[in-house]
Amino acid sequence: MRSTKGIKPFKIFKHNIDPKILYFVLTFSLLISVTIVKSLDVSNFIGIFSICMIAVSIMFMDIFRYKPSYLKLQKMIMLLGLMFFGTLVFGRLIEYIFINFTRGLGLHEQKTIIYGLPVQAGAMLVMLLFDSHTAIIFSFIISILSGIWQNDAYYTFYVFAGSIIAAFSVIRCKKRSDIIRGGLYVSIANVISVLVFSTFSSNRTIDIIVPSLIFALTSGITISAFTSIMLPMLESLFKVTTDITLLELLDLNQPLMKNLMISAPGTYHHSVIVGNLVEAAAEDIGVNPLLARVSAYYHDIGKIKMPEYFVENQSGSISKHEKLNPHMSSMILISHVKEGLELADEYKLPELVKDIITQHHGTHIITYFYQKAKEEQADPPKEEDYRYPGPKPQNRIAAIVMIADAIEAASRVLKDSTPARVAGLVEKIINTVLIDGQLTECELTLKDINKIKERFTYILNGILHKRVEYPGFDFNKPSAPEGDKNKNIDREPQQKEKDKPALDQATGEPGSNVIEFKKGGTSAPKS
Repeated sequence: MRSTKGIKPFKIFKHNIDPKILYFVLTFSLLISVTIVKSLDVSNFIGIFSICMIAVSIMFMDIFRYKPSYLKLQKMIMLLGLMFFGTLVFGRLIEYIFINFTRGLGLHEQKTIIYGLPVQAGAMLVMLLFDSHTAIIFSFIISILSGIWQNDAYYTFYVFAGSIIAAFSVIRCKKRSDIIRGGLYVSIANVISVLVFSTFSSNRTIDIIVPSLIFALTSGITISAFTSIMLPMLESLFKVTTDITLLELLDLNQPLMKNLMISAPGTYHHSVIVGNLVEAAAEDIGVNPLLARVSAYYHDIGKIKMPEYFVENQSGSISKHEKLNPHMSSMILISHVKEGLELADEYKLPELVKDIITQHHGTHIITYFYQKAKEEQADPPKEEDYRYPGPKPQNRIAAIVMIADAIEAASRVLKDSTPARVAGLVEKIINTVLIDGQLTECELTLKDINKIKERFTYILNGILHKRVEYPGFDFNKPSAPEGDKNKNIDREPQQKEKDKPALDQATGEPGSNVIEFKKGGTSAPKS
């Protein structure tokens, strides 16, 4: 591709457009023209090339206006161009196979084979790899190009109707078998289109209608097969994350999730609850709830490396941080983001999930150790040494994960979790995040924040609800006296030295069993 060095970007719909986009349009228009042209006549080729360039330009203009986020990802623009070109190339290949197939069967009317060409597969792939809006405009453009290719106005409608059905049949695709079902819907739509055409077509003989129906019926099989084969390849090659991939990551038997469950059970439980919170909030504000849940499951995977330094994984009363200075403690806590990113690379997590791993703490300050450092040090500590490196959340899902992460952790310190206190906690955490400026780089609106607040409060009230006491049971009472527990702990040492009287360290009198805790400075009651 030609170098664009020295060429200034130009503006379309107030967006700065890289000149490379213009070369994309020209290149793919040329490739599409070569694919669909059936005559070597120069004037015919120029006309087809002009129409292709206009059609592809319309597609890109729509992206500039309604999906400007794709402009930041050159690979997505490249993928979209390849979808046009690849769909038509695959259609030409199947056309060649069908022509030779019908000749072998002795069918003289080869015009019917066009109803078996899997052109609608492109719209299905665009829906899975991009979004519904892009799939609709793709269906419109590919149907025009297909009509020019076959020189048949009816075929334009046939491709458009089938493409729309193909796209929307996989809009909620949760598993790869849904693609087969989508192909079945396309077959039904194609058969209906052929039947409609037959009512006003001049050639309504049985020799034409029956082969047309057969080709239309089998087209769905080809579409499903092509989509099933190409989707994993395109996902891997262009690093695109589909809902199918996200669902596979939700499997708790994934090696990384099993490692988290075994190494850091507290973090695992925390992540599952955060996942419940963010999924519900994501549905309310209109972002991908599946991506939100997956991101929440994996946002703290970096804690696998040193789980005992995080409070949710500490089983003892003595914290590992008591032996460390505040700066070292803050470095360990901050490092879990970097280590999480390394694990994400190792296990090949999607880029969208990696982004949220790096953004879910933003540039928050670790308040506890920062305040501790201020109390212990003569010189005031540098605030940046106690802040996460960022970046701040760049999208709404990252912002939801950040808020949910903080709220779930803070909810653990509520002693009396009444609805009013839960609502107050959610309100306080969200206000703290706002005041700290963590949401300034994402598109979260005040309306979204109010919806998130209501949803989090509702779910937390369900999680932290109280139950009535069971009659005859006092679960807050120790199951055995503390002294008895200590006796059980010391039973084995006592058995070995039963002939030696123990001396009370305070009185020197025999007959007392003493357990000494070095750190706490406490001893068990005398027996």
